Amino acid sequence: MLTTLAIIFIATGVFFFTTATIGLIRFPDFYCRMQATGKGDTLGALLSLAGLALYYLNNGFSLPTILISIKVMFIAIFIFIANPTATHAITKSGLECGVKPWTKEGIQK
Repeated sequence: MLTTLAIIFIATGVFFFTTATIGLIRFPDFYCRMQATGKGDTLGALLSLAGLALYYLNNGFSLPTILISIKVMFIAIFIFIANPTATHAITKSGLECGVKPWTKEGIQK
């Protein structure tokens, strides 16, 4: 049961990583690309690491497997906090450096 749940979490995380990569390639400007990668990478990492923690628990509920799962979840929580903060800082620095947003007509204001 835990293996199936872990596979679902990891596959969903890989899906979000893939969509974030497609957004990075396809979106027209810096701000859209930062939004796609910031959200997609955060959710993809969180789901993939949660699936990895569940996978380790599948080997039995011994002290080493529980400690490994807790460490993996601490890493996931750190990424969940740090990735949006870093995305915001990079986007703000782009705005302060004068990176213009893309408009529908393709003309930057």
